[in-house]
Amino acid sequence: MSAVCALRARAVCRRLLPAVHSVRRAHSLDVAAPLLRTQAYINGGWTSAASVFPVLDPATGEELVRVSDCGPGEAKRAVDAAYEAFHSWKQFTAKERSLVLRRWFDLMMRHKDDLAKIITFESGKPLSESVGEILYSASFLDWFSEEARRVYGDIVPSPFKDRRMLLLKQPVGVASIITPWNFPSAMITRKVGAALAAGCTVVIKPAEDTPLSALALAELAEQAGVPEGVVNVVPCSRENTPSVGQVLCTDPLVAKISFTGSTATGKLLLKMAADTVKRVSMELGGHAPFIVFDSADLDRAVRGAMASKFRNSGQTCVCSNRILVQSGVYEAFLQKVSMAMDRELKVGHGMEPSTTQGPLINQRAAEKVAHQISDAVSLGAKVLKGGSRLAGSFVEPTLLADVTTAMLCAREETFGPVMPVLRFDTEKEAVAIANATNVGLAGYFFSRDVSQIWRVAEALEVGMVGVNEGLLSAAEGAFGGYKQSGLGREGSKYGIDEYLHVKYVCYGGLEP
Repeated sequence: MSAVCALRARAVCRRLLPAVHSVRRAHSLDVAAPLLRTQAYINGGWTSAASVFPVLDPATGEELVRVSDCGPGEAKRAVDAAYEAFHSWKQFTAKERSLVLRRWFDLMMRHKDDLAKIITFESGKPLSESVGEILYSASFLDWFSEEARRVYGDIVPSPFKDRRMLLLKQPVGVASIITPWNFPSAMITRKVGAALAAGCTVVIKPAEDTPLSALALAELAEQAGVPEGVVNVVPCSRENTPSVGQVLCTDPLVAKISFTGSTATGKLLLKMAADTVKRVSMELGGHAPFIVFDSADLDRAVRGAMASKFRNSGQTCVCSNRILVQSGVYEAFLQKVSMAMDRELKVGHGMEPSTTQGPLINQRAAEKVAHQISDAVSLGAKVLKGGSRLAGSFVEPTLLADVTTAMLCAREETFGPVMPVLRFDTEKEAVAIANATNVGLAGYFFSRDVSQIWRVAEALEVGMVGVNEGLLSAAEGAFGGYKQSGLGREGSKYGIDEYLHVKYVCYGGLEP
């Protein structure tokens, strides 16, 4: 980094540090006592482990609470409890399961403010976004409470006069639910809502950075009348994660694994699941292209880019990671997005009402982003906005111009507030750049050419496409990717199928 950039970074740090110290004094995790749980939840009871681990506020680095650090013993107890509960839970009628999920949804809505505070303190997310996550999270319980009653089988026309053919759908069994820190509530309900609606039971292992949201959800599940053993939560530290994960992915009583996280970790879990041939669904890494064609409504494209790129400080799996702008509007786009960044983005603690950009989850994440910025600059990129690593795990929202495909930020998922803008000349070139990756979760493009819209939407090798839209997640939509971005789908009418067997029944001996 140049001397000028270094001086600027120190100056910004000096501006930010007083704010960080003030939020330490001004903000505390003040939520209703039953929701702030620190023990594991196994077989309907709150259970301590032999040790604890700290949960930190990523904005300040200060310890919030200490949480039970589960090991393989607690994980095995949770699996056993879920297996035992499965035999009774699957006998509940679809309507009965639906009503339980609906009560859970109602409780989430009633406590949405406290649940949002928990997210903000343990993940750093601005409070307004945390409230949005709770609404999104609750929507999956609402959706799957309805889908529980629509698990239809089939009556198949038989080619034989003396037989009738039926296809039944039945729950697969115990599901291990392994979730990330960036959406600590929604990634749980998106999986667990479908699992419980189908008649499965679950063991949840939340991310070590954000266990409090999972435990709060367990508290509300209990209040909603979810029976003992149907939902279990085993929080653990980074050190205990491998041994706990080993149990959840290899125990013969586990029938299904659902994981959201990195592609590298997903591959490890797949290998562990292979020996017992478990059902697996995975939502893995993304590297989303965001294409702006000459025909685009440029103001709408800028709004879409801002929403897609800077939500949760760039820490979402469907964030725009590579901004591809056609030559005819390249300079105008840079000017407009630069002005939007000045106008809309403010770094700070998530509890500050004006904050739009919180910290990254930890200092390792900030170091990765800073490395991508320095790599791009060393290869000729221009820093138009930001570019600096700030105090703690904060990073300035950054706009890079003259980015090429040789730079790390164009080849690897960033997971931070960096907008790298590449120039292209033709539609064919843009699609080739967009598809030149081994992952394919989401993609976005902006165009007013109807023929081009159909061509590009069909050509992009991704599981989800936003056309003239930067935010595409909804419980009703099928969430999932192509290539190494994962297996299966979550949400939508297809999400519940990940937790169901299809059984063929042939009823013979009938008189024609």
